Amino acid sequence: MSVIKHIHQIRVPYYDTDKMAVVYHANYIKYFETGRTELLRAEGMSNRYIEEQGYYFPLLSASAEYHAPAVYDDLLDMETTIDTKLGVRITFNYRIFRGEELLCSGSTTHCFTHIENMKPCRPPKFFVDFIKSIENK
Repeated sequence: MSVIKHIHQIRVPYYDTDKMAVVYHANYIKYFETGRTELLRAEGMSNRYIEEQGYYFPLLSASAEYHAPAVYDDLLDMETTIDTKLGVRITFNYRIFRGEELLCSGSTTHCFTHIENMKPCRPPKFFVDFIKSIENK
């Protein structure tokens, strides 16, 4: 079992902050989504492709732990990892840094559903093959 890891940078835009110029807590979940999407994209998979194959990849749960505030104009490194051992539920883990300082950590759990009936299902073969191909790099 291995872990796939990706780092994506984002600069905090003004509209993600509150009156104190601090990133509003719910926006970290949005940053997690960006990290997950960019990890998949960097490896050659997109949400669009998943949907074209007849599946959705919905969020089941999200959690975040806040360690220090990010503020307007900070350059953040979003580290996203996924464990390559796949089950019905797939968990992504996130750590957001400003330089060496950990600002936020958390996770999101997802599953696959068939588009036509929205019923949860095991990861489709194309996704399992995709993960295996990354492991073998």
